Amino acid sequence: MSMFSGLTQRLTAVFDKLNQRGVLREADVEAALRDIRIALLEADVALPVVKQVIEQVRLQAVGETVIKSTTPGQMVVKIVHDQILSMLGEAVPLNLQAQLPIPFLMVGLQGSGKTTSTAKIAHRLQQRYGKKTLMASLDTQRPAAQQQLAILGQQIKVDTLPIISGQQPLDIARRALQVAKLSGYDVVMLDTAGRLHIDEELMQEVMAIKDLTKPAEILLVADSMTGQDAIKIAQAFQKALPLTGIVLTRMDGDARGGAALSMRQVTSCPIKLMGVGEKIADLEEFYPDRIASRILGMGDIVSLVEKAAQTIEKEEAEILTARMQKGQFDLNDLAKQLEQLGKMGGIGSVLKMLPGMGKLQEKLADHKIDEKQILHQKAIISSMTKMERKNPDLIKASRKQRIAKGSGTSVQEINRLLKQFQEMQRMMKLLGKSGSKGLMRQGLSRFMQRGL
Repeated sequence: MSMFSGLTQRLTAVFDKLNQRGVLREADVEAALRDIRIALLEADVALPVVKQVIEQVRLQAVGETVIKSTTPGQMVVKIVHDQILSMLGEAVPLNLQAQLPIPFLMVGLQGSGKTTSTAKIAHRLQQRYGKKTLMASLDTQRPAAQQQLAILGQQIKVDTLPIISGQQPLDIARRALQVAKLSGYDVVMLDTAGRLHIDEELMQEVMAIKDLTKPAEILLVADSMTGQDAIKIAQAFQKALPLTGIVLTRMDGDARGGAALSMRQVTSCPIKLMGVGEKIADLEEFYPDRIASRILGMGDIVSLVEKAAQTIEKEEAEILTARMQKGQFDLNDLAKQLEQLGKMGGIGSVLKMLPGMGKLQEKLADHKIDEKQILHQKAIISSMTKMERKNPDLIKASRKQRIAKGSGTSVQEINRLLKQFQEMQRMMKLLGKSGSKGLMRQGLSRFMQRGL
């Protein structure tokens, strides 16, 4: 279960009650507000923020315009959506317009994911924006911290500043800027030392580095799993430094998520990026409107389409579409689809972006959708011969036993995969005959009913 899912389920239940009523009384709205308040508090949203949101919703929701409207429940949902959006603030991009080389200063406590986030951002700047980037570790406190960044740099093909043993943080920062200027780098990422807790020594060091480097971005990396402590940490750093943005890590975790919602409201500092997984590409820009829609169970189709565009090769997709339309979809094609699904973060990652999935969370949980099933299915297909993948009808009892042994699965799992494949083949033929509308009208609806 991902972050915000608990809050989404609670709010969806509240809105379902409202939508079931044709007419809303003031007492109905007040009861809903009490439930929303409890849901936000249980999700770990800061109390002052909860009070402000509820008061603003009450001002707009308790009145003749809403209560006497034809769709009062939907109007309340819209009001809550707008208040959560207001709480999250506006999307603010990274500052890439400053004079080159652009210094980015990364700050935060030890264990918050600062060094990994530095590498993720550097990788993103090079891959997506074409910015030649240099990473430099100023962390002389933690053993092997500088080596860790150097190893990450090698893995993602981003340059790192050569390590000079015994050099102090200010001297490293000065050298990083000099190298960046001389070698034509666009951005220089400065990964500062973290501590297990906020102390005067940490703040003095970071402030001195800030004065020397004059960074275009001072990004606080905060672990969203730490709840209210993340807010206190952000406030402490904000007193010492002119923070320009917050990077929230572990947003794919199962924490309650309220601290992440409170961060922008409490600090007035925009959340710019969020880490959504352990892989280097698992970094997303923070779009408040999309997060608000996810929280209220409205899905996030825009992010889903963007993620698909980033992971799916256009040429390969066109070939697959043509094969589908001709009814030539085979197990090789299914294997490619499973591979793409894995790149997009798995079934759970895709489902949580679809509208209305908040209402189906419990139903899906009952059916125990297992991400490992994708790995099993890929192993099964890999254990087949080329002829079997092209013509699954060849796979009889003896072949199934061989494939099960080779893939470390069971005959039952092979039967299940083949049955699913036959259903998909039937759908593809339907798509070829009647187009996507026919598929949606006839095949997909029946397929979803069987699946759920």
